[in-house]
Amino acid sequence: MQKKDLYSRYLMTIKKIKHSFLSAVILLFAVSAMSFRYDTLSTDAYKKNVQNNGDTIKGFKNLLGSKPNDPSIPGNFELNPKVIPFVEDFINKQGNNLETMKSWAAPYFIVYEKILQANGLPAELKYLSVIESSLQAGTISSAGALGPWQLMPGEAKRFGLVVTRYYDERTNYLKSTMAASKLLKELYTEFGDWLLVIAAYNAGVGGVKRAINKSGSKNFWDLQAYLPAETRTHVKKYIAAHYFFEGTGGWTTLTASESAEKKAAIANFQYKPKSSVSTNTGTMAITGKYNSVVIANALLMEIDQFNNLNPMFDKILSEGNSYILTLPNDKLEVFKTKRQQILYESVQLLLSAAAPQTVTDTN
Repeated sequence: MQKKDLYSRYLMTIKKIKHSFLSAVILLFAVSAMSFRYDTLSTDAYKKNVQNNGDTIKGFKNLLGSKPNDPSIPGNFELNPKVIPFVEDFINKQGNNLETMKSWAAPYFIVYEKILQANGLPAELKYLSVIESSLQAGTISSAGALGPWQLMPGEAKRFGLVVTRYYDERTNYLKSTMAASKLLKELYTEFGDWLLVIAAYNAGVGGVKRAINKSGSKNFWDLQAYLPAETRTHVKKYIAAHYFFEGTGGWTTLTASESAEKKAAIANFQYKPKSSVSTNTGTMAITGKYNSVVIANALLMEIDQFNNLNPMFDKILSEGNSYILTLPNDKLEVFKTKRQQILYESVQLLLSAAAPQTVTDTN
């Protein structure tokens, strides 16, 4: 081997080490962020709130086995009936592996979320990497796709990744996620439908367009028969993974028409005060990352009382919607006084379990 070739291989090796080190630093930062804990929050109160909202570690089983919640309520995303049998079967087979992944994959999810959101994409698209590779950088397909996002060489190069015999940035978590985000954004511009985006990520734009032409429909559930079996399954696996980790469906598990219906329902939705609510209460419109347990603790209220006055509080605010907060008049005055501190503590709770959130309060 010539000295020039040896030197080139040496430079590529050094470059690879540098990129790997950068990835390790970012992931270490993510783990550090997750390790921060809001110690003053009552653990018992938090667990009680989780139970009241029907969320358990395997809460998807409760949701799949019960009557769907009212889909018109913001925060409720029921699955299309056509996919429920698949989701049940997938989770029964893969549930243990996915449960384990909740712990070790958390730092990767944080990195994914930050990059996806920076590109204006839903953070839940991180679950596509779960389906593509189980988050394994060394995964390679028979077609030549490589890395946690299973990018083909041509696509990777198109989005600026280095793909050579000696060094392949498709295995770099940061850079491959950036490239995958650009591809997903490009596909959404093309189709305007997240299920078709997931399908095109697997089968290519041409494959999805052919299915649309043959079926005469842009609805995934109508055109799926014209897609390759692998692609049909791929989309349903994504929905199942989303359902497992989130305990519900979401915007990226809906067709474009289902999303439009959901948005219209949210726009028209209004909570009506319960007849049992005392007249000695006041209301206040709020927007932000408030948490019900943090508010209840700060106001010295029982969480059950808070939830009775404010149903679906956490879910609606987590969707970025405003909420008409209802509290006893004396508690409402305390909330107004402490609201910024309550908001800060609510965000710290989010930091302890997920990616850092931006504090937003439009009042």
